[in-house]
Amino acid sequence: MKSVGIICEYNPFHNGHLYHLQKVKEMFPNTPIVLILSGNFTQRGIPSLLDKWDKTEIALHYGVDLVIELPFSFATQSADIFAYGAIRLLSLLQVDYLVFGSESNNIDQLTKLVPVVSSPKYHELVRSYQNQGNNYPTSLNLALKELSGTSLNTPNDLLGFSYIKEIAHQQANIIPFTIQRTNDFHGKELNQEISSATSIRKALKDKVDISSCVPNITLNYLKKTNYDIECFFPFLKYKLYSTDHLDQYQTVDEGIEHRILKQVNSATSWEELIKKVKTKRYTYNKISRLLLHILCGFTKEMASSTKEIEYIRILGFNELGKKYLHEVKKKVSVPIITKYYKDRFPGLTLERQVDLIYTSILGIDIQKDKIIIHNR
Repeated sequence: MKSVGIICEYNPFHNGHLYHLQKVKEMFPNTPIVLILSGNFTQRGIPSLLDKWDKTEIALHYGVDLVIELPFSFATQSADIFAYGAIRLLSLLQVDYLVFGSESNNIDQLTKLVPVVSSPKYHELVRSYQNQGNNYPTSLNLALKELSGTSLNTPNDLLGFSYIKEIAHQQANIIPFTIQRTNDFHGKELNQEISSATSIRKALKDKVDISSCVPNITLNYLKKTNYDIECFFPFLKYKLYSTDHLDQYQTVDEGIEHRILKQVNSATSWEELIKKVKTKRYTYNKISRLLLHILCGFTKEMASSTKEIEYIRILGFNELGKKYLHEVKKKVSVPIITKYYKDRFPGLTLERQVDLIYTSILGIDIQKDKIIIHNR
């Protein structure tokens, strides 16, 4: 049975995601859709507005057949690590196709760039541009433009290119396809029916009506819980003040911890701290991710022990998803699990740790429902 994969955060699930799913169904009718879904924290270093179980229910409602969790150790890191974990999961599950949104919608051009970024000259140029004070994403693009004459500076193309690179590097039997991106991925204004997740999160924070931008089911879930990174700021400050060696945490490098400690006393919010610490070399998202790693106790040692996919965790499936799992499970080389197992996998132990942190701002009854029921 052929299958098609998608990779999403659904933070939150909006009309653009619904459009994506509808197009995938048109492209691959009657084909199981396997979703690799970020969990309770996301690649931008922020909590998901809705927890992974609510996101799973929404995904299944709109036609996804099998939902797989992208572990925290991949979901909250740079695009290349994020892509590695997602593509590895799809490959292990024998998925045949991948469909992602793209501003250029030019899969041939993106594919032709893979040999360029695999060359020693490219990596040499990246280091050179970094040494000139540029941040990593800018250095990647400058090196690419110098060698190929092509720039990749739109977010979906950049992430999609990371997927294509990983398919090549892992020699995965996955054929990539693109769907034309119809809006500004990072646009901050609600100006059309399909708006960016960034603009929707901003609107929610500003108490602006988002009902035209998301399905009703998303609205209903958002009324129940709506996570804000600022709820975690007091916990972050406690961690910063009480930890002797901040450089033990993943992505805390090059002495950035000294800048963080210098600025935290005067910062009144998570966002303000990021802006105070941010430099040309350290982007907003990079700072946000490393602060999240500090908050969640994600050390470099943990990152080292969880850099490979140890297991596949199922968050949900329908009948077609169940049928597909039954067909491929004997071909999958890592355990397929549905719940938490104590001390079985370092990555799963980390996942429970960050889930407990994520739900710590909830009332105790809700926290038990979100953690204990789903992990028993």
